[in-house]
Amino acid sequence: MIAYLERFVHENDAESKPDHDVSSICNSLDLQGSVDGGSGGGIANKDFGGMQSVRPLALIRPAGTEDVASVIKAAGGSPNLTVAARGNGHSINGQAMAEGGLVIDMRSTEKNHFKLVTINGSPYVDVSGGALWEDVLKRCVREFRLSPRSWTDYLSLTVGGTLSNAGVSGQTFLYGPQTSNVTELEVVTGKGDAMICSETANPDLFFGVLGGLGQFGIITRARILLHPAPDKVKWIRVVYTEFEDFTRDAEFLVTRPAGESFDYVEGFVFVNSDDPVNGWPQVHLDPNHKFDPTLIPPNAGSVLYCIEVALNYRNADRPATIDSAVSRLLGRLGFVKGLQFQVDVSYKKFLLRVKVHEELAKANGIWENPHPWLNLFVSKSDIADFDRAVFKDIVKDGVGGPMLVYPMLRSKWDSRTSVVLPEGDVFYIVALLRSTVYPKGPEVEKLVSTNRKIVQVSRDKGFDFKLYLPHYQCQEDWKRHFGDQWSRFVEMKRVYDPMGILAPGQKIFKKRTSHHQS
Repeated sequence: MIAYLERFVHENDAESKPDHDVSSICNSLDLQGSVDGGSGGGIANKDFGGMQSVRPLALIRPAGTEDVASVIKAAGGSPNLTVAARGNGHSINGQAMAEGGLVIDMRSTEKNHFKLVTINGSPYVDVSGGALWEDVLKRCVREFRLSPRSWTDYLSLTVGGTLSNAGVSGQTFLYGPQTSNVTELEVVTGKGDAMICSETANPDLFFGVLGGLGQFGIITRARILLHPAPDKVKWIRVVYTEFEDFTRDAEFLVTRPAGESFDYVEGFVFVNSDDPVNGWPQVHLDPNHKFDPTLIPPNAGSVLYCIEVALNYRNADRPATIDSAVSRLLGRLGFVKGLQFQVDVSYKKFLLRVKVHEELAKANGIWENPHPWLNLFVSKSDIADFDRAVFKDIVKDGVGGPMLVYPMLRSKWDSRTSVVLPEGDVFYIVALLRSTVYPKGPEVEKLVSTNRKIVQVSRDKGFDFKLYLPHYQCQEDWKRHFGDQWSRFVEMKRVYDPMGILAPGQKIFKKRTSHHQS
């Protein structure tokens, strides 16, 4: 069967192949799902980043966990086949691709699990690893009036995909990343074994898989902690001219005792100009909002800063109570008076706020363009120097998209997971969410080169930082990334994926024919 699979890619053109050949693959794997030869209509050889494209042997659409296990076991019998789990294709650098290997489309399993579970009085929901967070939100609110606590900014991502990285947004300071809000997983390891794991059952696999970049197993089910879903959100943005004031206030908000701050805190950098993409218009929350540049002091620099906050509330809450809570918190902040923007929206609309931009980008034909994004975690001790070296210099004219920067608390992250962070209890996420007008050519290369420059400058200046959603080309860089956690990471690979079958697109380990992994 494996020989047939490997011969198939050479004997059949990717765009034209007899239906009976695809059927033969499906039969030889004995799957309940389906198999598409080549890239399955092209989805398996591209991702949101748009900068990588490699052709797999086949795209597998599994019916469930047994199919996932069968595919991995089949690859284990081959000297060359690898397996990559693909969620909604939102990787940036080909992390979910498998050149000449098997790509598993986890979206085909999205409806396999959806069950409310109550444990010791606390509500949880069991969902498929291939489910979109967007759909989890809608169903939990509609059916249970409950919601997960921790989110990402963009919700058309799969549960398994974000849990394999971390999953962060403006709620992270309060509840931790999404990896801190899951209590049980079903995982298919690189040996093809389906295992249930949690803090008490197979804990090494549980914590290893969380933030493990898909290296030890494929998440097929997750148990997510829920809380009562609010009805509305008061959504506010305030503007700063000085980075010192911006960081002081952002850190004040994220370090307040529970119940004494907003429910969401983020921030971003924008250009001090009327540039419609990079400048003042970024701050508006409503088409009727106007940014008055005369309120900006004449000595302000080339970039400005914005703190974005949100307060959740119920329809039954008294407006005066909500307004008082907001005023009390904003009164402690040192933003530019008059540059405060505020709207009230439904809870779902707030969480799905990026969906509007996605739909607009698709309508304008730019959603499929390359997205050379760069995401970093930077220590509080170095964030001011990072601001001077990067925001005020390298990207002072903007990046053609949001430049996020906001603080998180290390105490909300579980150190037992595979995620690596800078030192110190407070660190910042920096996300340069670039978009490009041109799908190919020097423009993309220039942006990628700038990303490399930012990373190199950060190294040269000795900043304490880690790449988030990391991408490296060689194992030496991965060793540096994981630092003293590298030996544990290697040992986990040896135990749960000794042949190096899983997630080849991460370029951490290579496929091996022996059970020795270095």
